[in-house]
Amino acid sequence: MARDVLCEVSNCKYWEKGNKCAADAIYIVSHTGNQAADQKETDCKTFEPEV
Repeated sequence: MARDVLCEVSNCKYWEKGNKCAADAIYIVSHTGNQAADQKETDCKTFEPEV
C-alpha cells in the first residue's frame, strides 16, 4: 500500500496537515461497475465528514 496517500478534502475526518490521509484503509469505487475509464468515474468511499 502507498505510504503517502494525499487528500485535499479538508473536511474529511481522516485529513491531516499536508493533505495527508490518515485512514487505516482506503476504499475507492467505480460508478461504472468494477472498472473505470478515468478518475471522474470513481469516488472515495472512505470519506467521512469531520464533525
